[in-house]
Amino acid sequence: MLNNLTDCEDGDGGANPGDGNPKESSPFINSTDTEKGKEYDGKNMALFEEEMDTSPMVSSLLSGLANYTNLPQGSREHEEAENNEGGKKKPVQAPRMGTFMGVYLPCLQNIFGVILFLRLTWVVGIAGIMESFCMVFICCSCTMLTAISMSAIATNGVVPAGGSYYMISRSLGPEFGGAVGLCFYLGTTFAGAMYILGTIEILLAYLFPAMAIFKAEDASGEAAAMLNNMRVYGTCVLTCMATVVFVGVKYVNKFALVFLGCVILSILAIYAGVIKSAFDPPNFPICLLGNRTLSRHGFDVCAKLAWEGNETVTTRLWGLFCSSRFLNATCDEYFTRNNVTEIQGIPGAASGLIKENLWSSYLTKGVIVERRGMPSVGLADGAPVDMDHPYVFSDMTSYFTLLVGIYFPSVTGIMAGSNRSGDLRDAQKSIPTGTILAIATTSAVYISSVVLFGACIEGVVLRDKFGEAVNGNLVVGTLAWPSPWVIVIGSFFSTCGAGLQSLTGAPRLLQAISRDGIVPFLQVFGHGKANGEPTWALLLTACICEIGILIASLDEVAPILSMFFLMCYMFVNLACAVQTLLRTPNWRPRFRYYHWTLSFLGMSLCLALMFICSWYYALVAMLIAGLIYKYIEYRGAEKEWGDGIRGLSLSAARYALLRLEEGPPHTKNWRPQLLVLVRVDQDQNVVHPQLLSLTSQLKAGKGLTIVGSVLEGTFLDNHPQAQRAEESIRRLMEAEKVKGFCQVVISSNLRDGVSHLIQSGGLGGLQHNTVLVGWPRNWRQKEDHQTWRNFIELVRETTAGHLALLVTKNVSMFPGNPERFSEGSIDVWWIVHDGGMLMLLPFLLRHHKVWRKCKMRIFTVAQMDDNSIQMKKDLTTFLYHLRITAEVEVVEMHESDISAYTYEKTLVMEQRSQILKQMHLTKNEREREIQSITDESRGSIRRKNPANTRLRLNVPEETAGDSEEKPEEEVQLIHDQSAPSCPSSSPSPGEEPAREGEADPEKVHLTWTKDKSVAEKNKGPSPVSSEGIKDFFNMKPEWENLNQSNVRRMHTAVRLNEVIVKKSRDAKLVLLNMPGPPRNRNGDENYMEFLEVLTEHLDRVMLVRGGGREVITIYS
Repeated sequence: MLNNLTDCEDGDGGANPGDGNPKESSPFINSTDTEKGKEYDGKNMALFEEEMDTSPMVSSLLSGLANYTNLPQGSREHEEAENNEGGKKKPVQAPRMGTFMGVYLPCLQNIFGVILFLRLTWVVGIAGIMESFCMVFICCSCTMLTAISMSAIATNGVVPAGGSYYMISRSLGPEFGGAVGLCFYLGTTFAGAMYILGTIEILLAYLFPAMAIFKAEDASGEAAAMLNNMRVYGTCVLTCMATVVFVGVKYVNKFALVFLGCVILSILAIYAGVIKSAFDPPNFPICLLGNRTLSRHGFDVCAKLAWEGNETVTTRLWGLFCSSRFLNATCDEYFTRNNVTEIQGIPGAASGLIKENLWSSYLTKGVIVERRGMPSVGLADGAPVDMDHPYVFSDMTSYFTLLVGIYFPSVTGIMAGSNRSGDLRDAQKSIPTGTILAIATTSAVYISSVVLFGACIEGVVLRDKFGEAVNGNLVVGTLAWPSPWVIVIGSFFSTCGAGLQSLTGAPRLLQAISRDGIVPFLQVFGHGKANGEPTWALLLTACICEIGILIASLDEVAPILSMFFLMCYMFVNLACAVQTLLRTPNWRPRFRYYHWTLSFLGMSLCLALMFICSWYYALVAMLIAGLIYKYIEYRGAEKEWGDGIRGLSLSAARYALLRLEEGPPHTKNWRPQLLVLVRVDQDQNVVHPQLLSLTSQLKAGKGLTIVGSVLEGTFLDNHPQAQRAEESIRRLMEAEKVKGFCQVVISSNLRDGVSHLIQSGGLGGLQHNTVLVGWPRNWRQKEDHQTWRNFIELVRETTAGHLALLVTKNVSMFPGNPERFSEGSIDVWWIVHDGGMLMLLPFLLRHHKVWRKCKMRIFTVAQMDDNSIQMKKDLTTFLYHLRITAEVEVVEMHESDISAYTYEKTLVMEQRSQILKQMHLTKNEREREIQSITDESRGSIRRKNPANTRLRLNVPEETAGDSEEKPEEEVQLIHDQSAPSCPSSSPSPGEEPAREGEADPEKVHLTWTKDKSVAEKNKGPSPVSSEGIKDFFNMKPEWENLNQSNVRRMHTAVRLNEVIVKKSRDAKLVLLNMPGPPRNRNGDENYMEFLEVLTEHLDRVMLVRGGGREVITIYS
């Protein structure tokens, strides 16, 4: 960032790289439409001239706004693609469509459709006027509430091509947008299949019945033959329509008004027929046998007998129910007992028929359609009905929820206006007005149609789905004026046009989703022809549409697309409700007549309708949307669209944080919330990635994890390095599956930076309670020994802050996530009570696959006064109540004399401490200090063999040139001891080779930096000669003169280490209590030596220091 700013100040006009998030192209700040090379020579803006490339003048901004237009439907969206391709925008002709032509009429065309002409009369006949009215009212209310929410979203900024998908994705985020967008795409595709099936039904049932390829041998096979005909002709029509859309979609748009004209003309014909029926009803007689409705396909005269001259003869109807045409033939029993009557199918609006059609008449499959109130002589219960008799049968079992699913597609299509937002003159004004007016118009038509159909048409005719009782006419056509053919032809072209519109819109919706890049496997469908036509998307749409064609039943396909449309509408309402409740600053819709309660009501209504229509289809649709959501969440491209879900997450996080402030978590809810301190190298890469592997194994994705690091320097100079370090840590966190946050602090020194991280990490009640850090294994070699000083201060600060501390030693030997331990143990050395941390950590680790097969062993130490047997029983009982399975062992440590080895370790430690102190003294102070130590040592000599020890002082003679080449010169003081000691052993595998002297307790290393070494050379000869220093080290002080506190501490460390190594040498991990640092800072350097002795010869060690509170409980 600093480099970019510097470049801009030099006049190069460096580009602002942004924050790495994809941006939507706009005429606002950072727009690339302005001329980059423009010079600002005016004197008035000289104060801002250096920022003109990132903050343009207001005049440039307004000019960009004036020239800004949306891309029309079918073209590429105006977002990241153009920025990435870098091409210049082609000039787009300014849109000129108004509210009426751009929104109102397209919505009418999409809402009025096949259900109005083919199924609405049947729905009224089955459900009755009252229930049908409720059904229509609920569905229209759902779409009206959705339109209000959609108007608010559509007027809150510019809506490019993509319509509902764009609104949902930019309001609820890419996951919801992609899931609901694909569901809306599937709904639109199945709508195309429904319209094609409606077209074929009109063609074969009402226009050209002779075109049927499959013929039924008897009445029972007619339904199967019809389905097969629908499949064959549906596939052919789908192929033709897809070819038309592929060849030239512009022809589809040109004929859109023709198709709309057919719809409007058909509706007007219905209303004209209603008016005419009030005083001159049409003649459509219905033949009834008893109260059973007869199909007109097999006879012409509605009578059993006819008079020809003076002779009585049988009719064709007689031949359908009797064995022969003669009067003495054997006839059907019901036919014999009941009379044949003829009534008018369309009595008219003034007939008072509305009372009979008020209530429902639900039927089961295979039941004969009967007229209520007609006299009938019934048969015995259970008497079979011959399916070959010319009755009108019910083709399916009907119930209210089924009718809702079949009817709801007739109110969809409200998104047509928003989908054309790019073609509108003023989209923010036209979309709300046109959409709401269109819904109000269609709702009025549907509600009035329900009432008028029930008032004008006989009930048995309404329940006759295919018009068999009226000579195979379309039922709604019998009411139309001047002729039923107006409705038949008009509905045929209407359904054709609607099918073409669906096949045109669905591929473009899929193309918009694909080009957003949120669903990786759909990116191939974003490509198309040179003019932008979505070829591959059209092919996929045709294949999915064929699935609906193969279902072949209009009544089966309608509930499927109802699910997808309802889900889309539900999320539109949710988007509006979320944005309103969050009150985000950018939520400023021009449409004011909305409220979050209306959106919430609309969302609830949509959800209820989904389960009312079909609960299993609803679950399948929600499952599909959920799978798409999770796929986009894990595999999709990251997008930052300023969506409401992000704002909702912030609000929820704020609420949760405020709740956490109410008090600390209960012991039952306590878990380690980690602050992991890592170190980065010069390339900003993490030095020990195993720390994050351990974090993943310990956390398993639960709770808070903050990975922090400190860079030395100033913020202005090192900000780019900090950004690179954050990116490196995030990549490693993602690779190790650590879910958490990253924080890199820049400080003048590491000590202050770590302190700042410990104090300021987290937010509010979401604070870390545990610090995880690696052991500073090179603490003896560091310049000025600042590393171990920082470490001890870290221990003190965590203690003061009541934070738990985990220190991993030999972290490079810890297993990575892919590794698995097939056997072994996790050993816990419980020496002092730390609140239960030592018990909890192995339990959490064993939940991970790496440690799952390791058993847990707990060791505790018994003193002389302790009853070890009782301790073991008590500890076993305690673990049982904790529900932790572990082996228990009590180790007895008897009182013993302090060994010579302990004295030697203490002696070496104190000598190192004395020499470390004198390295920081002035010249005179150093002379006095060495002389006083020498005199004190000489006065206390009581050794018998002074010749057994020797001192070698190696000071390399370096020239000036050599000192520049070597980064560090080492001055070694190697003190070989002759007293008895433990056998020498090889260094721990986790240590560096430079520490070879540390494993030997009889050697001490001192490291001088180059500067100090050169300074010592330039000081000239010291009053204390090298022979004097030799004398000082040849005179070993008495062990009794050592600091007895240090001797006791060293004795404890040595004894514990011996026991731990003996018991846990083969353990996969050793956890033990970490002793605290001394209160007197003068002994800090000794503290590090104690910890080294305590943990030497162990492979994987974790030192644990509790935070001062109980973290595990026996209570539920």
